[in-house]
Amino acid sequence: MKLINFFKSVVQEMKEVTWPNAAQTRRDTSTVVGTSIIMAAFLGFFDWLFQWLISFMA
Repeated sequence: MKLINFFKSVVQEMKEVTWPNAAQTRRDTSTVVGTSIIMAAFLGFFDWLFQWLISFMA
């Protein structure tokens, strides 16, 4: 009985959710991908820099 009430509550809550439209989803996805690329370049640069510094000192 509790399980059935749980699923009824879930269905009711899901009806109240405001889902993003396609344009919002594309914008948010491109923001995440762009930020990931920028962070990868930033961290890759510092990784290369520290490797170079360590090899320069050795």
